[in-house]
Amino acid sequence: MKSIVFDMDGVLFDTERVCMESWVNVAERRGMPGMREVFPSCIGRNAADDEKIIKDHYGEDFDYQGFRKETSEEFWRIIEEGGLPQKKGVKELLSFLAQDGWKIGLASSTKRSSVLSHLESAGILKYFEFIIGGEEIEHSKPEPEIYLKACAGLDAKPSETLAIEDSYNGIRSASRAGMIPVMVPDMLPPTPEMEKLSCVILPDLMEVLSWIREREEKSIG
Repeated sequence: MKSIVFDMDGVLFDTERVCMESWVNVAERRGMPGMREVFPSCIGRNAADDEKIIKDHYGEDFDYQGFRKETSEEFWRIIEEGGLPQKKGVKELLSFLAQDGWKIGLASSTKRSSVLSHLESAGILKYFEFIIGGEEIEHSKPEPEIYLKACAGLDAKPSETLAIEDSYNGIRSASRAGMIPVMVPDMLPPTPEMEKLSCVILPDLMEVLSWIREREEKSIG
């Protein structure tokens, strides 16, 4: 059985840019310098790790919970005004995989309720057989826990499962889980480390679709 696990933010949706915009807007209102430089360190992490990163930069007494409440409100304000931006090729790739008999999972550092809300509003929730959110694990990406649990949830061998990721921590996580990492860069450009850890680096999900088709044709041939 063919199996694949997707990250969500930056892979299925262009939410990381919206998230950064919301964090930067709130930081500017609060007079917090440097958020545009701090935010990339939080990409691919769960809420607990984000809190540590922010407090390391702004101090242990920083009101992280109040800040995140405000950034969440700002995030949804932006989404309500402009809609949830979907990445190129999402529905084409998911439709192909479903018709081709793939097991499809999702492993996101975002909390499960938000993941389900995003997938349902985009009309793609039906494609996913197993979903795991950031609060359902103890150790977030780059640790392999979330991907190992996703593979277990799909009853799939990690070594035979593709992982579609955009972030450095996501690729590291999938690689440590023994999966087949495929990088589709979003906000972070590929680095020599990412080139080494990734099976392939592709510009968008339409290219991922073409690459999967080519792999299948070669295996049949």
